[in-house]
Amino acid sequence: MKKIRVLLVCGSGASSGFMAVNIRKAAKVRGIDIQVNARSDSEIGNYIDDCDLIFVGPHLECMIDEIKEYEEEFPVKVALMKPEYYSTLDGDKALDHILSLFNKN
Repeated sequence: MKKIRVLLVCGSGASSGFMAVNIRKAAKVRGIDIQVNARSDSEIGNYIDDCDLIFVGPHLECMIDEIKEYEEEFPVKVALMKPEYYSTLDGDKALDHILSLFNKN
């Protein structure tokens, strides 16, 4: 399976940084090859060439249509993280969501 490259995006990058660590931990336990980086929404353009998924914090839902425009220009998926796992920084549930977007179990 090809490595999945994920760009976690939130307002400042702080809470998504914790989420990124937890997703990496969950992936390591499962033996899944994944790269997860957390950045501010203003930095998407700097990292768009190095990601397969832009995973957006639920508090940025108001920007999701704007961020989804990247799908038209780049070979990237855009998805909104679910508040249920984001609020608890549950890396396992977030990883499940990521894998479902790529049809991988």
